[in-house]
Amino acid sequence: MRPHTPLKEKVRRFLADHELDAAAIDPEVVLEDFLDEMTRGLEGRPSSLAMIPTFITVDKPVPPRRPVIAVDAGGTNLRVARVVFDENGSPAIDHYSNYEMPGLRREVGKDEFFDLFARYLEPVAGLADAVGFCFSYAAEITPDGDGKLLTWTKEIKAPEVVGEFIGRNIAVRLQSKGFCPRITLLNDTVATLLAGKSVGGPRRYDSYIGFILGTGTNTSYVERNVRIGKRRDLDPKGAQAINVESGNFRRHPRGDIDRAFDATTADPGAYTFEKMISGAYLGGLCLQVLKTAAEEALLSAEGAGMIAELAQLSTIEVDAFLRNPFASDSQPLGGLPEEDKEISLRLFTAVVERAALLAAVNISAAVLKSGGGASPLHPVCVNADGSTFYKTKDFRLRVEEHLRKILGPRGIFCEIIRVDDSPLIGAAVAGLTR
Repeated sequence: MRPHTPLKEKVRRFLADHELDAAAIDPEVVLEDFLDEMTRGLEGRPSSLAMIPTFITVDKPVPPRRPVIAVDAGGTNLRVARVVFDENGSPAIDHYSNYEMPGLRREVGKDEFFDLFARYLEPVAGLADAVGFCFSYAAEITPDGDGKLLTWTKEIKAPEVVGEFIGRNIAVRLQSKGFCPRITLLNDTVATLLAGKSVGGPRRYDSYIGFILGTGTNTSYVERNVRIGKRRDLDPKGAQAINVESGNFRRHPRGDIDRAFDATTADPGAYTFEKMISGAYLGGLCLQVLKTAAEEALLSAEGAGMIAELAQLSTIEVDAFLRNPFASDSQPLGGLPEEDKEISLRLFTAVVERAALLAAVNISAAVLKSGGGASPLHPVCVNADGSTFYKTKDFRLRVEEHLRKILGPRGIFCEIIRVDDSPLIGAAVAGLTR
């Protein structure tokens, strides 16, 4: 171990200088700031968290044997299917199609955007009279189940769509083709929450949370209407799912490398929390870390030259390196000298560890705000979805360890579950129960 001590110390100093070390973050401070932003957002005061009411409750039974069209507009893909639940609440998915999300590769205008959505729904027209539409972007939901786009994330390029009602625009185009469905719009985290309630119901959880960490990140939880101060038209005895828009949380620690990377994205200054933990950005952030390390001579001259030539690095490639730095010389970092590989491995591990800690703070805030989980017999159900959460090396394990450290001393219990096809299933539940 002694020969590695100088290298380890150099990496430690680099992480500390650039505020990349998770151990230097006080999760209690970040948690209190997160909870404060949530409260401010619910009350209509200035906040980085939109805390969007959804008008969707979680206590309505799902009617069996009734078909519904489910749409999942996610980070990169757009999925369409028919869903039917049986008497036990188990979903059957058929007539499945997968498309590319409009505006992903190039900018599209309003008409082209909605025309494409209508075209994707045409093959399932007539299979059901209701559509549950999981829309994974910030939208102001209206009591009639529609939603107005507030802002794009995940690098979608369709600026003319901002401010437009999603369901209404699609319905108009479908009606001209003889299809007049009732469209219910909801966020992907709300869909994930509903999927957890639908599939995990027999476990008797105290409350439900939807958490997404894939291309982007977001959270939803169940809030009592009486605490949603910015709405005066709600039944004070009721409760509903809240779309937190947690990716836009801003009161989090970040360093100069985080700010430099943020400046390279399509929307500098927006969704900075998401850019520190989600799949669309972790690879780019790790590359920014490597380039800074090369500039500061943390890497060898040979390694620095290789990094200078590297234009991009994906989160998938970072994960592959974390799993085996020697897997293939053809991977972007495969040709690095061995000492540079160790430095890179330590740096990437630190970035992922910090992301896991911040994700755990995010989940903890939702668990605490839900008011549930005081008994281990009835924990809070956290239905987590997303490739970054499950496929990044040891990420889920790291998050669960931090959750125990944060919630354990408070006597609060939660349980992470995984429901396959959560956005589609949750969208189907919403389409059937609104």
